[in-house]
Amino acid sequence: MKFSTKAIHIGQEPDELTGAVTVPLYQTSTYAQEAIGKHKGWEYARTQNPTRSRWETCLAALEGGVDAAAFGSGSAAVDAILRTLNSGDHVVMAEDMYGGTYRLATKVFQRFGIEFSFVDMRDLQNVRNAMRDNTRMVYTETPTNPMMTITDLRGAAEIAHEHGAWLVVDNTFASPYFQRPLELGADIVVHSATKYLGGHSDLVHGIVCTNSAEIGQQLHFIQNAVGAVPGPLESWLCLRSVKTLEVRMQRHASNAQRIAEWLQNHPSVKAVHYPGLPSHPQHALAASQMSGFGGMISIELGSLEKAKAFTEATQLFTLAESLGGVESLVCHPVSMTHGSVPVEQRQRLGITDGLVRLSVGIEDADDLLADLTRAL
Repeated sequence: MKFSTKAIHIGQEPDELTGAVTVPLYQTSTYAQEAIGKHKGWEYARTQNPTRSRWETCLAALEGGVDAAAFGSGSAAVDAILRTLNSGDHVVMAEDMYGGTYRLATKVFQRFGIEFSFVDMRDLQNVRNAMRDNTRMVYTETPTNPMMTITDLRGAAEIAHEHGAWLVVDNTFASPYFQRPLELGADIVVHSATKYLGGHSDLVHGIVCTNSAEIGQQLHFIQNAVGAVPGPLESWLCLRSVKTLEVRMQRHASNAQRIAEWLQNHPSVKAVHYPGLPSHPQHALAASQMSGFGGMISIELGSLEKAKAFTEATQLFTLAESLGGVESLVCHPVSMTHGSVPVEQRQRLGITDGLVRLSVGIEDADDLLADLTRAL
């Protein structure tokens, strides 16, 4: 079964009771039981919800996994993954990724005895050098947020598994349509489903997928025990949205490719970070593990003043947090998504005051180019 067919049909069979083609929204907190110890497989909505379970089944199929667990946000999903660790465990984590993940690692989990080493994963030797006897997890994003760097997932998985560790991949930017890390050796994939999976800027949601039944059991235990679960409406909205994921991602990517090619020739733009450009230093690697390059672009304008002027001048690119919606957004990482990352680390990574991030939507590309032309 091909991707778009899975997205429309897996976990979305007609309702057995009514024949409804769309999965029903089970807006309930609890379920009637026939007798003590006898029920229909559903007990309490924190533990199980039929709408959520259908969504988890669908996403697992799209990622090529065996199980998935949904959470109330992308950060809650990352939190659940890190809760599989014990005090004294060590994690090798990419140094260039979403600031909220960095904040969760350094401000929360380090307090409980989890150790983190942040490395540049563009060179896998850095990963190998950072591995320890107590390393239990290698954690990366690819492409990274916001510098769009690429991790060699096959190589990272090999290093992790040599040391008995899991490879965890944040696949938010690519979506399972353009990249399936489990097929490249990863053990766990995480998404902020708020972004491309939801796709319409109308929900907050996170989901974790794995190809290991044992890991899946751990995640579902944490999901129930900690309780950071999504409501059924968010799961229902994700099921609605994922039906169009393929066509949306194709349009995001084609618009972004055209815009990136135009931006790299604009005199006001000092640098363009987009893996679909042959000038991107890891373009060949990206092409070897992605079937498309997504809708995210970062550009360097040279100063905070120029970044402010640019973001105030755009009309179709709305200045806002988040990404991956059908509408185009512009973000200033230093003041928005990456404020929790230390200044010296941001500067080393290239996250400067003049860097802005574009989430290219699915509007007409000519209109988006006209908007950028005016703003620049």
